[in-house]
Amino acid sequence: MNDEISNQNADDAERVAELALRPKTLKEFVGQYRVRDQLDLLLSAARERKSPADHILFSGPPGLGKTTLAMIVAAEMDTPIRITSGPAIQHAGDLASILSSLVEGEILFLDEIHRMSRPAEEMLYLAMEDFRVDVIVGKGAGATSIPLELPHFTLVGATTRAGLLPSPLRDRFGFTAQLDFYESEELFQIIKRSGQLLDIEIDDLAISEIASRSRGTPRVANRLLRRVRDYAQVNKEKIVQLSHAQAALKIYEVDEIGLDRLDKSVLTALIKNFNGGPVGVSTLAMAVGEEIETIESLAEPFLVRLGFLARTPRGRIATAAGWMHLGIKPPLSVQIGSDATLFDQDPDIAQ
Repeated sequence: MNDEISNQNADDAERVAELALRPKTLKEFVGQYRVRDQLDLLLSAARERKSPADHILFSGPPGLGKTTLAMIVAAEMDTPIRITSGPAIQHAGDLASILSSLVEGEILFLDEIHRMSRPAEEMLYLAMEDFRVDVIVGKGAGATSIPLELPHFTLVGATTRAGLLPSPLRDRFGFTAQLDFYESEELFQIIKRSGQLLDIEIDDLAISEIASRSRGTPRVANRLLRRVRDYAQVNKEKIVQLSHAQAALKIYEVDEIGLDRLDKSVLTALIKNFNGGPVGVSTLAMAVGEEIETIESLAEPFLVRLGFLARTPRGRIATAAGWMHLGIKPPLSVQIGSDATLFDQDPDIAQ
């Protein structure tokens, strides 16, 4: 019985520690210095005026800290935060009920805002600008519009696909922040802080190794740190050293530059199955057994950033660097460049 209670307490402590990994203030937030300074100025001015901050939009790839920054905005403004997501709001009525329950100055965080339904989107235009919504009651000729006044709130939106946001919605945000990938030095600081919060004794060389394989993303860095900790714990190692980090990451199929199983399968299929391309993304997704969106949002951005894959009008192609990373000599046509023109089409589009 006592063992069960102690195990439960240990699990609770672990959960609390993991929640504590999120920084609580802008000063604690590592990286994104340009965005951090701009946000600090915006919030400081709003606090001095004693008014709600302007609407804020965070855009960038997953795992860079958009949700964390939204929570920091609420903490800095000392106001409550309501968290929801675009896919959860399918009808205008869903949004109206959320907006009408907000209090003065409250933060409404809308994750994946680009996936919100069109009727809800159009209701949001009026709410953001005039702080009121028109609720339609009844149907047909007897339908009436009831204007509903809203308290002044701050909408914080987060999106991984800023290009999918309609222009009228994007223009209503007072501040738009584009989050960039992190440098290895910044990830080093994040992992070191997380290690202290999780009570992990870890060598600086091991931290550097994890940081170099974290794809420039804090979420990946913290995930890899926990997997390395698991390895050290199972092997009864008190201090995590470089060799332990390398052995753990080998087990989880994360290579020296951060490519995981999905990245390597996409690159391998492109080179070995399609001779380096060009090939359409739907064909490539079918070859690796994944959804098109998974390839486009998870694997492709990192491979493009490393220069292993290129997107052309004719489809995806592997670069010479991509061939060489797999230990295969690239064909001469890849080395001297492709003869693709602007008028060639992606095979998937041409079908």
